[in-house]
This record gives sequence, structure tokens and C-alpha cells, in this order.
Amino acid sequence: MNITGRLTRDAEVRTTSQQKQVVNFSVATNDSYRNKQGERIEQTTYFDCSYWITPNVVKILTKGTLVELSGRVTARAWTGNDGEARAGLNFHTSQIKMHGGSRKAETIPATAQAEKNKVTAQETDDDLPF
Repeated sequence: MNITGRLTRDAEVRTTSQQKQVVNFSVATNDSYRNKQGERIEQTTYFDCSYWITPNVVKILTKGTLVELSGRVTARAWTGNDGEARAGLNFHTSQIKMHGGSRKAETIPATAQAEKNKVTAQETDDDLPF
């Protein structure tokens, strides 16, 4: 199964009692449709994800990053501290494909490029022969 969505928080590495490392993160997927009355209905689904292959991906899995994940889904149920029944979806990730940086990270290259252009323009003015 494949899902595409944005990370809702930065990924974290955890170590199990058997000394294996797992990367945990959360992804939100959006879907929309029109009901019989023609109203647009937006629906967001949240997945708790785990990735066991390498912990190094934690560096690039930051909040807001758009990812496409391959793997399998399992459902889990539990009782919360308030006594309410809860359920969630776990996505056991086997492959991660990046589709761009986080919204915050996308603004950084633009700022860096502007600074580079500013420096280049100053150097050009100094190099004029007259």
C-alpha cells in the first residue's frame, strides 16, 4: 500500500528493549469529495508510522515534509487514560520517497539564493573598469 502526505511532527529514533532502533513519525493525508448536496467534504487521516531499516532518515523527516510511503497498515485499539476507547492506524513503512522539503525548509533556499545574488551584484560593481 502507498500513502502520500505531510509529516505532522519531526521524526524520532527510539531503541527497543532488544536494542533495535526504530524511527517513529506521523503523517497526515488529505482527501476531499462532494456529498449528495454538492458540498465539498474534506477529510484528514492520520497515520503513526514506523521505519526499521535505518535510523539515518530521522535527519530528513521533519515536520511539513511531503513523503510517499510504501508499506502495510495495521489498526490498533486501546483505552485512553480517561477511560475512552481509542483507535489508530499504524503504517509499517518499508520504503520512503521524498517529494520536497518542509514548508519551512523551502523558504531557506530562496533566502540563500537572494543573499548569493546580493553578494554577486556587489562584486560586479567593484570589478567595473571605470
